[in-house]
Amino acid sequence: MTQQEDAVITVEIEDGVAIITINNPPVNAISQAVRQGLKEAIEAINDDDTVKAAVIAAHGRTFIAGADVREFGKPPQTPSLPETISAIENSEKPVVAAINGVALGGGLEIALGCHYRIAGPKARVGLPEVTLGLIPGAGGTQRLPRLAGVEAALDLISSGRHAGVKEGFKLGIIDGVTDGENDDIKDFAINFAGKAVGDPLPRISAMETAKPADDFFETQQKKLAGKARGQLSPLMALDAVKAAVELPFEDGIKKEREIFQKLRDSDQAKALRHAFFAERAVSKVPGLENAKPRTLETIAIIGGGTMGAGITVAVLRSGFDVIMIECDADAVARGQANVAKNLDGYVSRGRMTEDQKTDLLKRFRVTTEYSELSDTDVVIEAVFEDLDVKKDVFQKLDAAMKPGAVLASNTSYLDLNQIAAFTKRPEDVVGLHFFSPAHVMRLLEIVRGDKTSDDVLATGFAFAKKLGKVGVLSGVCDGFIGNRILAQMRKQADYMIEDGAMPSDVDKAVEGLGLPMGPFRVMDMAGLDISWAARKRQAPDRDPNERYVAIADRICETGCFGQKTGSGWYVYDNGKYEPNPDAEKIILEESSKKNITRREFDPQEIQDRILYAMINEGAKILAEGIAKRPLDIDMVEVFGYGFPRWRGGPMCTADLIGLPKVLDAIKTFEKEDPAFWKPASLLVNLVETGKDFASLNA
Repeated sequence: MTQQEDAVITVEIEDGVAIITINNPPVNAISQAVRQGLKEAIEAINDDDTVKAAVIAAHGRTFIAGADVREFGKPPQTPSLPETISAIENSEKPVVAAINGVALGGGLEIALGCHYRIAGPKARVGLPEVTLGLIPGAGGTQRLPRLAGVEAALDLISSGRHAGVKEGFKLGIIDGVTDGENDDIKDFAINFAGKAVGDPLPRISAMETAKPADDFFETQQKKLAGKARGQLSPLMALDAVKAAVELPFEDGIKKEREIFQKLRDSDQAKALRHAFFAERAVSKVPGLENAKPRTLETIAIIGGGTMGAGITVAVLRSGFDVIMIECDADAVARGQANVAKNLDGYVSRGRMTEDQKTDLLKRFRVTTEYSELSDTDVVIEAVFEDLDVKKDVFQKLDAAMKPGAVLASNTSYLDLNQIAAFTKRPEDVVGLHFFSPAHVMRLLEIVRGDKTSDDVLATGFAFAKKLGKVGVLSGVCDGFIGNRILAQMRKQADYMIEDGAMPSDVDKAVEGLGLPMGPFRVMDMAGLDISWAARKRQAPDRDPNERYVAIADRICETGCFGQKTGSGWYVYDNGKYEPNPDAEKIILEESSKKNITRREFDPQEIQDRILYAMINEGAKILAEGIAKRPLDIDMVEVFGYGFPRWRGGPMCTADLIGLPKVLDAIKTFEKEDPAFWKPASLLVNLVETGKDFASLNA
């Protein structure tokens, strides 16, 4: 067999075993060249009498991580992956997959086409296609249930999760495990293949699928529908797995392919592909390519409240030592208790042992002395959202911190430029806006002030990566990207409850869009007092022509701030909640006070008003340069506010709906409320020029 040195598939013969090696860095994705090379290699070894068996291995730290993303959305090229896998499975000679690292998606499907699978200690297997709005399309839904059982297969396929080597072996996906790496795995596979020569070849397609309990699929349908919250692919995966039980293999394959092709062209798949690429693009900020991060070793947190404690835990779990500053001995004790409580949550959920918690706390201390921060690389202020309080903190930090240290504020709304002006080093000041709970939520808005240096921004993105968070660049404005959009969403929600809806009506409709919580439940969770303080701060500058709804203010005046006080828009008791009759009374009173004739809002109208308010404000944010790209807004909403990933984010959703349709709806709403619904100039321009938001992502 002749082969080029740079070929993605190479074949070597060792003791009568053909070693077929995939070399398509960085993750050995299944490109057309890989598919063709594998198929031709299998055909060649079956024609070679000197070869008695074959091993499919991969160069590097990964077996095959899935499809080649460069081929996403492009016309399919031959051979198809099912054709390649069929050639492998139908080989007359035993074929063994030597799995080093991950075998995901089509990578696992190739392994399932082999007669045997062996793996190293770091191997992981999975079929994550649902995360891209798809199902496995090369036999995964038909082979895996036959091999691992219907229940286990459905769990892996519908969730997209990865199974480690131990679980894979237990389920029968992996036939043998070696403790060694790379060459050891390959040697083990060669030996395994040699021993398999002459034995009947186990072809998974020929196996019977064990039938589950009679009510299995009905039960799973209800379970998945609840989890999916509108996403189609997990439910379609169920249909495909059901076909593996009810149909012969070839018919099941046809059913799988039919479903795969239907999903491939769906809006949900397009949105999820957008989210996939956007998540990877969001940290690659134009203009920061050459900026190098500053030192990231020692971290300090100012404030031990809910946010400060959450940030502390996130930082500790990422391997950093943390110094926390509090104002007095009582506050020190509360800060320590808040951090310990968050860590206890991990222990109770089995995500951390007591020993691990103890080890983390050894790297954490609390003090009242700013002088102890003299050698700290990064400090994050997380004190009360009051400009005078922050002024005091930043003046103390300016005096205490070493030259070149990064001074970060966790402010949600306040002007970062004003905060930076409290120091003699505004170029070192950056916003690091965490989202609550900070140790859980993945979003980190990285806010650039007028004088923030490029290397400080680069440090923010490097820090986000260390924390396992998605960093998104934002400019300075009230609320930055996320909370600014949230404010418009909340205004529209307020208008609707004053005009006739109830909070539960709005929440149910918004949750019908796929969001985990509606705006009123979110407000209750965050604390109504937070947004109340912001409204009072903004009152002097409020446009007198702007419609103002005082319902939330009146609820706050009664001392009801949401979950923290047991009541707000809803009443909370032992983890349950129901509409607050006192809040509903206030709503009716305020409508009556303004002589508003209340009307019903159907769920579709509620959804349109909320969604189009988000899109319109997003367009204004882009036009002002607060967000550089539509994908930045999308990732803020997906990772910070639970906007369904399968919708791609509000700007992606707008493109999928069609910008002319979005603009027409906004113009219709504008007739009743010109102040709120004035169409963003950027949106108008895009419609007039026939472009979409995606065109601005380049």
